Amino acid sequence: MGLRKQSPKSSASEDERRLPRDLPGLITALSAADPMTRRWAARDLAARPESCPALIARIAVETETSVIEVILTSLTLIGDNTAVAGLIDCLRSENPMLRNAAIEAMKQLPDEVAPWMGQLLEDPDPDIRIFAVDVLESLRHPQVEDWLIGVIAQDDHVNVCATAVDLLGEVGSERAAPALQALKARFAEEPYIQFAADLALKRISAN
Repeated sequence: MGLRKQSPKSSASEDERRLPRDLPGLITALSAADPMTRRWAARDLAARPESCPALIARIAVETETSVIEVILTSLTLIGDNTAVAGLIDCLRSENPMLRNAAIEAMKQLPDEVAPWMGQLLEDPDPDIRIFAVDVLESLRHPQVEDWLIGVIAQDDHVNVCATAVDLLGEVGSERAAPALQALKARFAEEPYIQFAADLALKRISAN
């Protein structure tokens, strides 16, 4: 196979890849015109926890899906408090791909996300509370049932409670039964809540 002449774009990308890989250089590369350069920078910054603010700032304006994915991976690998805060900020994005990817990333950090869960489940935005319940699905944390019981006992948004009761039917124990009965009484006119709570009670009693 004959060698192909590299395009100017490829050469530029390779030249930028050879730029100094120190922290300032990598942060500068996060804003490069070439998406490949931004991906390399985001990947390499996974080894630099101090780069979290720059990664978080970049993901807020990034439009290339592949770069977003690498930034989220780097934030997950860093996994410190700043990284988790950045992932939580992504839940408020208008980009559904970014929101869903951030939820999946948070599921990989159960111990790191747990201290934030109470705050998320009380967020003024019901969508954020629903996303928090989605994260609980895979969090594998000993407080999951307690958090879900708290949601169905206190949250006044039917969609948040519906999301929580669905999960409670999978992970709940007899301790959840009184809260489920109270939920049925509180949303007596909501057919789905009645169905989901009855199903959860049935699954709990069968365990």
